[in-house]
Order: sequence, then C-alpha cells, then structure tokens
Amino acid sequence: MRAAVFHELGKPLRVETVDKPQAGPGEIVLKVHYCGICGSDLHSTHPGVFVVPDGTILGHEFAGEIVESGAPGWKVGEMATALPNNACEECRKLGLGECKDNLGIMCPKNTLTGFNPSAQGAYAEFVKFGAKEALRLPTAVKSREGAAVEPLAVGLHAVNRGKVTVGERVLIMGGGPIGLATAVFSKLAGARDVIVSEYAAARREAAGALGATDAIDPAKDDVSEAFLKKAGGPPDVIFECVGVPGMIQKCVDLSKPYGRIVVVGVCMVEDTMVPISAIFKEVNIQYVLGYGRPDWRLVLDLLDSGRVDPRPMITDIITLDQLPQAFEALRKPTTQIKVMVRPNE
Repeated sequence: MRAAVFHELGKPLRVETVDKPQAGPGEIVLKVHYCGICGSDLHSTHPGVFVVPDGTILGHEFAGEIVESGAPGWKVGEMATALPNNACEECRKLGLGECKDNLGIMCPKNTLTGFNPSAQGAYAEFVKFGAKEALRLPTAVKSREGAAVEPLAVGLHAVNRGKVTVGERVLIMGGGPIGLATAVFSKLAGARDVIVSEYAAARREAAGALGATDAIDPAKDDVSEAFLKKAGGPPDVIFECVGVPGMIQKCVDLSKPYGRIVVVGVCMVEDTMVPISAIFKEVNIQYVLGYGRPDWRLVLDLLDSGRVDPRPMITDIITLDQLPQAFEALRKPTTQIKVMVRPNE
C-alpha cells in the first residue's frame, strides 16, 4: 500500500510503498476514507520534548470501511473509526485489549496509533487497530464527519473538565480545530458568551458557524478589553488552545479572581510563568489530555442527531500525494483549519 512516512526532522513526509497491515486476532483493518492532520502530528515532527521515530506513519483522526476483521462481531463492509489507544503488552497478555487501570490515553505504557512504527497511523491507504478501541459510524454519519470525531472529542472533554455551566462567559484562546471544537461544546453546555480570540480571519469566521457568539482579533484589540465589552463581564472560564510558550501566563493575566483556566493546547517546549500572579487570584488551572471512550460515543450521537456539524472547520480535502506539502504548510497556516487527506483517492 501507499503511505506518507516520517523519516527525519526538517524533511517533509515521504510517500512510499509499504506493507499493508494484516488483521490478527481481535484486530481490524480499515480502508481509510478520510484522515485529518492534527496539531499533535505537527508537534511530533518538530524539535521538542517528543519526536516520533524514523519510519512512523502518522495519522490518528480517521474513518473508513472495514476490509478485514479478526474480531468477533465486526464485519467487512461496516463503517468505523477508532480511538488511537493501544494497550501495553502486559494488558494484552491479560487478554484485555485495553488498559487494565482504565487510564486509556493517559497510560504511560500506552502506544498511540500514528506515533510509533509499532502502531502505524492512517496517512495510508489502510490502517490497523484493536477492536476494543473501535466504534461503528451511525448510518447518518459519513466518513468525513467520522474522521472529525477525534478533535471534537478533545473539545468535549475539555469543556467537561472545565465544568462549563449555563450562563457562564467563556473565552477561547485560539481558533484552530481544537479551539473551535471547544466552542461547539461550550455553547451546548449552556454558556451565555463563547468568544474566540484568533488572529486568522478564516478561523474567526468559522467560529461563528460552530457556536461562538463573537470573536476577537488580538492583532487589533486588547483581548481583555474586547471581551469585557462584548460579554459585559470577565470570563468565568478560559480555554488555552494554542500551545505555545507564554499562553498559560497570558490566560492567568486575563482571568478574574477564582477564575478557571483549562490548558488544552499542547506546548512541546519549556515554558515559564509567574506563579504568584495566579496565587493572588486563586486561579484554578486544569490540564487536559485527549478524551475517553464515552466522549467519542457522545460525539457520534450528536453527529448522528445533527446537533453537531463539523463541516465549517473542514477547509481542505487533499490526496496522499499532496499531503507532504500540505503538512508543511500547516506549520504556518493561512486559510486552512482542518485539512483532511483521502489516501485512496
């Protein structure tokens, strides 16, 4: 099969012919219809605390058609997606197929699909995963929307951990796919104001279609003053969805006393802040990582019912041959939000 393979820092992904995965006992092979490019893919191929090994096929936001099944109850032809978790050898020997401590994505022994050659990802024509992590797509959910479940689940998990409630004012720093997913579920949670601070005009526009009540261009306006003017009061909850040094401190500065900050953005390099600025406000800072299986199930239900529609954030559909160039372009995005590859097109 053909796949886009990472080899070394500073070099683009390389489209190559590699072995097609085979389904073992309890495993499924999927023909990939769509796979999204995630910010974590970009982070893991950039100098920092974590770089994927040579030979890794990235891609963990995917959906498609089952073409081979070694798992009872899963049939060829069914449409599916899957969490990127892969249980460690200890848990597999116990016959569990998933983390015995129920840590899921947080288990330090977990191998994530698309971040190691031992669990190759979906920047490829086919991808293999354990049936324990698989989820069927409801009839109304097409493969393109199914490939958006992963980033949507991140936003849902963040909003739940941030304990957003009816009538609250929410500020989202960053209007990329995760920031927009956070806007979707903040609005569904009952937030009165959902305001996204984002430099890119295309992302500010998409925010309005995905639940945000307003947007701020931080290049033109002071975020604190603009939020106060638009919402009539300071934010109750601030979501940091950028993941670059200095953003946590920025959120602390923007927070009100007893405010809540949820760190969703993935900063892969050393950062610093002044703790006393948070201490003086008794700010609650909550870090989040990914999601759980219930998050995925709820997202699928909401997609199925039409209450969530990710299409406004899907700006580009590309082929596998276009992937290396599009991947590098996302390091400094312009009009792109969520870019999806169709490996079999």
